[in-house]
Amino acid sequence: MKVSYQWLNKYIDLSGFTAEELAEKMTRGGIEIDGVESLNKGVSGVVVGYVKSREKHPDADKLSVCKIDVGTGEELQIVCGAKNVDAGQKVPVAMIGAKLPGDFAIKRAKLRGVESQGMICSAKELGINDKLLPKEQQEGILVLPEATPVGTPIGDVLGINDEVLELDLTPNRSDCLSMLGVAYEIGALTGREVRLPEPAVNHAAERADSHISVSISAKEQCSHYSARYIKGVKIGPSPQWLQNRLIAAGIRPISNVVDVTNFVMLEYGQPLHAFDADSITTGRIDVRLANPGEKLVTLDDQERALEPHMLVITDGEKAVALAGVMGGANSEVSEKTVNILLESAKFDGGTVRKTSRQLGLRSESSIRFEKEVDPARVIPALNRAAALIAELADGLVEEGIVEVVASEAAPAVVDVTLAKINGYLGTELSRLEVQTIFDRLHFSYRLSDANDLFSVTVPTRRGDITRDVDLIEEVARLFGYDNIPTTPIHGDVTPGALTKPQAIRRDLRRRLTDAGLHEVISYSFTGPSRTELFPDLSGKDLKPVKLAMPMSEDRSVLRTTLIAQLIETAVYNRNRKNESSAIFEIGSVFHTDEEQLTRLPQEKHRLAVLFTGNRVDAQWNRKSAPVDFYDAKGVLETVIDVLGLTARVRYESAQPLNFHPGRTAAVIVDTAHGPETIGYVGQLHPTLQHESDIADTYVVEVELGKLYELADSDIEYKALPRYPAMQRDIAVVLDQSVPAAKLTATAWAVAGELLESVRVFDVFTGEKLGAGKKSVALSLVYRHEGRTLNDEEVTELHGKVVAELEQSFAAELRK
Repeated sequence: MKVSYQWLNKYIDLSGFTAEELAEKMTRGGIEIDGVESLNKGVSGVVVGYVKSREKHPDADKLSVCKIDVGTGEELQIVCGAKNVDAGQKVPVAMIGAKLPGDFAIKRAKLRGVESQGMICSAKELGINDKLLPKEQQEGILVLPEATPVGTPIGDVLGINDEVLELDLTPNRSDCLSMLGVAYEIGALTGREVRLPEPAVNHAAERADSHISVSISAKEQCSHYSARYIKGVKIGPSPQWLQNRLIAAGIRPISNVVDVTNFVMLEYGQPLHAFDADSITTGRIDVRLANPGEKLVTLDDQERALEPHMLVITDGEKAVALAGVMGGANSEVSEKTVNILLESAKFDGGTVRKTSRQLGLRSESSIRFEKEVDPARVIPALNRAAALIAELADGLVEEGIVEVVASEAAPAVVDVTLAKINGYLGTELSRLEVQTIFDRLHFSYRLSDANDLFSVTVPTRRGDITRDVDLIEEVARLFGYDNIPTTPIHGDVTPGALTKPQAIRRDLRRRLTDAGLHEVISYSFTGPSRTELFPDLSGKDLKPVKLAMPMSEDRSVLRTTLIAQLIETAVYNRNRKNESSAIFEIGSVFHTDEEQLTRLPQEKHRLAVLFTGNRVDAQWNRKSAPVDFYDAKGVLETVIDVLGLTARVRYESAQPLNFHPGRTAAVIVDTAHGPETIGYVGQLHPTLQHESDIADTYVVEVELGKLYELADSDIEYKALPRYPAMQRDIAVVLDQSVPAAKLTATAWAVAGELLESVRVFDVFTGEKLGAGKKSVALSLVYRHEGRTLNDEEVTELHGKVVAELEQSFAAELRK
């Protein structure tokens, strides 16, 4: 927001403050000022001159000899090369001794033998950005309005004896996107009164509602729409003072009617739009959402394809403007315009923002609507603009405002106590001091004497204040941040700590990376086909969560497993000659049983691991060793051991879809409610490996939620055994279908506390054993913590183990 110092002075007395001092005061009050720019780039000695005559230079076809009256009683002769100079014009004249930007001094000179006593200046030569001037004034010398008094210093005429403050506003301070908003801010900081415009609208005999009617079909997107009808306008250039105001704010003047709408937008912060009323042939205005496939040619002559979420102004049939963004070319105010329909409205900021961003149209109007305009200024801004159009364009304002109010915005009422203000700021402000601050802010309030409670009614122009802490911030900045004392923080302090799941995930990451695995972080988005690869992990009756606006088909749903993404990562690496991968991911998967979401989906934490390629590569003294099932199972067992759940977790042969049917195990954890499968460890199915063009690949994916619940990482210390152990080895022949885990479980169940360990140390199959048979060799270690076991009791206990194996599994002791 660019704020002219001279313009601002119209609304509040700035005497005693230079522009730099004002910028410093505002910055200290919380409104940062990026810089203060002087519009006078070094112009002096330039006045308004009247071209009395123009004659061709006797020795140069492109030069003219002009006689100029500059109000001194002496006629100056000036040689000028501009094509547009002519007799009867008012022009800026730099007299002898004048200075122009760049420290350029004007001296008496001769041009092709003809004396020149000064210089007729263009806008660029005066340091004015000519791109902000009307198109007809961007080339050649600057031609001033006919009514400009001769001899007047050009700085006063063009308003360049001014300074502009560049406000760097945060999104919450949209109130300062207007001159009045900045005036209220200065008034609060200085304690001076704000002078508001007092427009006087002289009405014609006819009523506006006899020409136009207004309706709102999209009431959620437009809460208030108002219009005035002004007839008999004469379109032309704006007066110089109005052009100066707009140029100082960085806006190019166009015509008197359009310039008034821009001027009032800058003044009140309320965007307006002027339609050529005769182009609204139906005499009706309806605010609605765009129809599918509807198009509109905007004022920049671009055809815009509209979408159903975009708000448009229509004549009851076709769109004539994009609400809050830009008008349509079919209702543009032109030189032929006679009657004006003037719009002032309150559009939803989110709707305007979405339209502006999608179409790439960002205007001064959309910037203000996006941040929500003050609903209380809709009508005052309309009246102000109507009065100016009547004054500057000779229009007649018809009686009455045609409007529809879908909903009214009431001022917010916020309560805060004096004790809370002082408690937050560490100050000892009195009740009177806080009252004075609220008065300077123009905030009305009721004060309860019992507990010093302020019930503050916040004006609608300050939509950023909704809570008591917002009021405390206002008190702090007006009291002065530099005046707030340094005080120690007091209160209950809760030391930060990781939750149990967070601590477990951090520990698992450290253990797995220490084991040589690399952590990957994948997109939570994937393609629908990837969610169907592992239904036993995804949930056969569950559905993937679809994204409303996916970036692509391959990223259109939320993932239901982690393995699918790890496979993509392995393929990506293999395609870049990295044949071997040992990677893991700890992340979330998402499940729902609904086609269309009506409630939040389930989010579950999982751990996934993938091995492919070689465990070790070939060297001169060794062969390469490919990864196998036990690499994946070993990592999982490390995780289970870290969580202290070794005794609770077991593995059973399983055949989930897209896993190798003979090299896959279900991971089962024993809970209080019985055994529960939490995942799988195994090799990918050869068909899937072939389709993915990867070597033998082993994966793990387990649910972490149950492990969080059961994890017990407390370390228990046990004394080293004092008494010797006794070891017995056996080999039994039984059916190949019997898992070895059942043999070890039976040994534990029979031997009880005296069994210290049992392990499988050999598995043998062959013709000598018979078809469908295998030999499993077990090593059992017995020990008592309090005494030495004798051979007889170990032999008896070991015999019971052997007998139970023979009875339960039809096992035969191998001789």
